[in-house]
Amino acid sequence: MQFTRPRELIVAGLVGLVVVYLLFEVAYGRMPSLPTAAGGTLLVLAGIEVGLGFVVRGRIREGRVVTGLGIARAVALAKASSLLGALMSGAWLAAVVFLAPQSGRLTAAASDLPAAIVGTACAGILVGAALWLEHCCRAPDTGDRDE
Repeated sequence: MQFTRPRELIVAGLVGLVVVYLLFEVAYGRMPSLPTAAGGTLLVLAGIEVGLGFVVRGRIREGRVVTGLGIARAVALAKASSLLGALMSGAWLAAVVFLAPQSGRLTAAASDLPAAIVGTACAGILVGAALWLEHCCRAPDTGDRDE
């Protein structure tokens, strides 16, 4: 498994942006309102990953036993979360792009816009937290290439 590349995140974000924007164009009038706390679930996941990153980083720095399987699971979680965060960043950003111009004339758009902004921010925070966890799982550079 390789570490997350920026292009993977960009592609996921663009997919989310295009799909959700088209969905809003076609079906916004029939959609239920967006709950403001919907993006908060991504923030909870980001908090867990930041905490896990500090734990893993501390154990590696102290030289305590960290199993390879545990690190592989943490990296897999980080990679999946960064892709989810990028996808959801694009999706929430599409909602903001669609709702912002409409909020002046549609009451529903004005009430949905704060939820879209919160979702965009929380998804971006998740991407950052996932990349932090992935960074914390890297093996320290000992300087000895022969080991």
